[in-house]
Amino acid sequence: MALRKAAAPKAPDKKTTYSGPKKSGGRKPWALIFWVVFFLVIFILFLINRDQIRQTLKDTQFVDRLLNRQVTDTTVEPLPLPVPDQGGDSPEAEEPESPEPPQVQPEPAAAPPAGPAVETEPAVPRDVRSPLPESRPAPPAPQPPAAPAPEVSGPPAQTPPGTASGTGQRPQTDFRERNLYFIQVDTDGLILRTRVTRQFPVSDSPLLDVIEALVNGPNAEEQSRGLISLIPRETKILNLTVRGSTAYISFSEDFQFITSGVEGYAGALRQVVWTATEFPNVQDVQILIEGRRVDYLGEVIWIGSPVNRDMR
Repeated sequence: MALRKAAAPKAPDKKTTYSGPKKSGGRKPWALIFWVVFFLVIFILFLINRDQIRQTLKDTQFVDRLLNRQVTDTTVEPLPLPVPDQGGDSPEAEEPESPEPPQVQPEPAAAPPAGPAVETEPAVPRDVRSPLPESRPAPPAPQPPAAPAPEVSGPPAQTPPGTASGTGQRPQTDFRERNLYFIQVDTDGLILRTRVTRQFPVSDSPLLDVIEALVNGPNAEEQSRGLISLIPRETKILNLTVRGSTAYISFSEDFQFITSGVEGYAGALRQVVWTATEFPNVQDVQILIEGRRVDYLGEVIWIGSPVNRDMR
């Protein structure tokens, strides 16, 4: 009897069904939207506060510190600034004020000594003189040694203009003492403001004369004492007026080109302010550049309003 092989069970047919690509979950890129909105808000706030941020960066000198530049502290004064009426508190090498010299009037010419009057014959045309009578010639007679010269009639001698009568000298010009302020650097490198006194002829514009002398710098004698000026020598004075108690001084563009840094700008400004306020009718100074008002000198020293001696 033949053995039949057990038939192996057939595996069920597997039908592969294509259901298409799988769909990803429904998550949206919320993180990307959040950062876009965040940076947009930051940008809008920056635009609104742009001026305040720029001013803060200038005051704190953040950019210079970030780039490791040398930053000078502008708030440090070598010594406190004295008030003009409080003498003796200033540490600076100031010379004592000297009183104004009395006005010297030219002395009248001394009267000639008593004796025979001798007049010099004036240079006049010959036909103006009184001729001697021809009918009576002068008899010859010995002339004594001290005989006076004969008087000759004619127009009086003219006194040259600008000379004192009878002296032949020009009248003295009136002078007045004025104070200027220059700079002296001590051995420690501190900038000290130093007052000097000069003689100026009396004029209708004394303040302009003094500021022009300040811009021209110290003379040879003052330079020998170690005095310098921080105002550039190329600086020109374009205009100077006094309104109320404020002096408006317009300088050329060269006044801004100071090579001594922040302390140089502050020292040059103090030279102008302290020299101008030596006049009793000037209390503060408004600095103008080419006739227009600017806010900062050297981007750190405020000159947008009148400056007095209490500047910092």
